[in-house]
Amino acid sequence: MSSEQIWLAAGGAVALLLLLTVLVLATVVRRSSRSRADLAERVAALEATVGALQAARVPEPRDEPASYVITAVADDGPGEPETSRVVEGRIDGALFADIVARESVIKAAGLAHGLRRALAPEARNRIRFEVRQETRRSRKQRRADLKAALRDMQARERARTQAQTAERGDEGDAA
Repeated sequence: MSSEQIWLAAGGAVALLLLLTVLVLATVVRRSSRSRADLAERVAALEATVGALQAARVPEPRDEPASYVITAVADDGPGEPETSRVVEGRIDGALFADIVARESVIKAAGLAHGLRRALAPEARNRIRFEVRQETRRSRKQRRADLKAALRDMQARERARTQAQTAERGDEGDAA
């Protein structure tokens, strides 16, 4: 291939690249003009809807207290908890059994949910990971403590032997 052919191929590639760039820009401009037209139509429709709503003008609601608003749980006094109230009258056996059964079912369901969650594979893996991590940390700490104690003991031993040799040296000089 001669240098003229290489320059011709390079010029053709550049021209093709410019052509593709122009085409892409043209499609982008066309799409943005379409989206602007769609946006203008939507704005006009919304303005018409707002104008119609303002023309209809709905009357504002009155400030009447709602009858369903709960303001207190019980009629107890401020210092008196709800559990201190005494229920008057007897509860028949069927109602009592129903209450006990419901409470038992709720407690059993809560226990089952807690066990299911605690025994889930993710929880077991997380616990296993944390136990392994803590075991490694404690081993490392024990090794560091053991090394520190060993160094301290060796330092004391050296100090004791130096003191003994110094005493012997003083005795030898005095004699």
